[in-house]
Amino acid sequence: MNLLGILSLIGGLALFLYGMEIMGKGLTNLSGGRMESLLAKLTSNRLSAVFLGLAVTAVIQSSSATTVMVVGFVNSGIMQLSQAAGVIMGANIGTTVTAWLMSLAGIDSDQLLLQLLKPSVFSPVLAAIGIILIMFTKDKKKNDIGSIFIGFAVLMYGMEAMSSSVEPLADDPTFTHLMTAFTNPVLGVIAGAVLTGIIQSSSASVGILQALCMTGTVPYAVAVPVILGQNIGTCVTALISSIGASKNAKRAAMIHLYFNLTGVIIFLSGFYVLHAFFSFSFLNTMATASGIAVFHSFFNVTVTILLFPFLNQLVKLATLSVPEKKEADTPSVSGNLALLDERFLNQPALAVEQGHTVLLSMAQTSMDAMHYALELFHSYNGKTMSKVESLESETDRFEDALGSYLVKASEKELSAKDSERVSLYLQNIGDLERIGDHALNLAQSFREMEEKHLTFSDPANSEMEKTILAVEDITSLTLKALSTGAQSDLLDVEPLEQVIDQLIKVDREHHIRRLKEGSCTIEMGYILADITTNLERVSDHCSNIASAMLLADKGGYDTHEYMTEYKNTSNEIFRQRYQSMWDKYQL
Repeated sequence: MNLLGILSLIGGLALFLYGMEIMGKGLTNLSGGRMESLLAKLTSNRLSAVFLGLAVTAVIQSSSATTVMVVGFVNSGIMQLSQAAGVIMGANIGTTVTAWLMSLAGIDSDQLLLQLLKPSVFSPVLAAIGIILIMFTKDKKKNDIGSIFIGFAVLMYGMEAMSSSVEPLADDPTFTHLMTAFTNPVLGVIAGAVLTGIIQSSSASVGILQALCMTGTVPYAVAVPVILGQNIGTCVTALISSIGASKNAKRAAMIHLYFNLTGVIIFLSGFYVLHAFFSFSFLNTMATASGIAVFHSFFNVTVTILLFPFLNQLVKLATLSVPEKKEADTPSVSGNLALLDERFLNQPALAVEQGHTVLLSMAQTSMDAMHYALELFHSYNGKTMSKVESLESETDRFEDALGSYLVKASEKELSAKDSERVSLYLQNIGDLERIGDHALNLAQSFREMEEKHLTFSDPANSEMEKTILAVEDITSLTLKALSTGAQSDLLDVEPLEQVIDQLIKVDREHHIRRLKEGSCTIEMGYILADITTNLERVSDHCSNIASAMLLADKGGYDTHEYMTEYKNTSNEIFRQRYQSMWDKYQL
């Protein structure tokens, strides 16, 4: 094999990997991150975890990516080790789908129907359709389908290029001698493991093996152990990903290694023991691309069936390999911030979904801070004050971590919908953080009243009760709207914000009247101004959140224009909602 042949092989491999990447991204975008999200939600049953791991890997075309996600889920505390083990088993089966696609390149028949199945025949057609869908349509789903078609065409072109580049090896005595050396099962396993570990893709290494098989010089005696070794080499990616992760995440990566290593040892031992007694003649025949796909699937399905009953033992072995230390791990992040695992950024749709989950936790924290702050108006105590301070600090941590994570996610290749979601979440983060700030401001005002033994007059107290009740309701309504996205809840926020503005206006007017009458002091006026200003700002931020969500649903960006139109006096829906709420809180 000369220099040009080597360059052609490298180029073919590059196209193969690039096509797989494009196709995988297109499939992931088309699924909208739903497949990845299901991993975290539907793995309570071990058998379902296996099938889910199979399905997700078949969609994203990478068992390594699935396993890395599993490591991230375990690291975040979303998934238990026993669940992770099931998904990993399924991922090993799912990755064999790619080998079946590659086997199409080995079709050799004069029949028209079989000829049409050859990638060299239909790949150009798929590429042309893909280009049309990408260049001449604006629909994101059609663009994703176009990416899948082009990715598959590039992948198959890379496969054809690799096959063509290695054709001269059929007459190369050096290559034939090398293949003879790999008939030693141990050397074959090592070769497969090393190759897969270097390129970190079992699908790519299987593709290379299939390309070599098309030369007609690779017997099954070589192909079988190499395939077994490829299953060990694919563990490298997960092991690297687990560096710096929690102990359970490291254990998940070890489960992947032990599952494949144990499976290879059992299968290799059993296979060659049987061969010693029954002499499998097919080992001396030349392997084909389709034969590689069959054996790859047979091995992974068989090993999964054999080891599934011993899933708990795999978990125990991984636990023993990564033992607990006497001192507890110090968490790097608090609470649900652990969900913002950097590993998920390789699957942007999943990263955005994780960001949404953490956003809801931030919203709950912010609204809890407001709830406790308003409790201080009714009855001040130091314990509740400390809760407000703690929750406000937690809100700040959410803002820093979630904001940084979403910015990183936005730099990835996102679908149009996910890109809009990231923009919306970044806007929501700012409003939620400010609500936490206003909660602390309110708490400090109530503490000042306690320390100076100041109280509102009975009329002022009654008025403030109504306003505070309305603010409590708008924060609860906003939190519910964030969680459900229900239009009815979102449309209720703005009328309530207008009612709160009106209540605060009345509170201030009545205070000025009482001040003139001498029934209230200037000092209490300053405190009332601080309290009402913060209450007004809280309702404004709730309005910002709701209006941004409403506008995002309509695909627009001018929040001010949209809300102005909604609040127009001719809008009967707004008028009715406003009146209903005013009747509830009027003085």
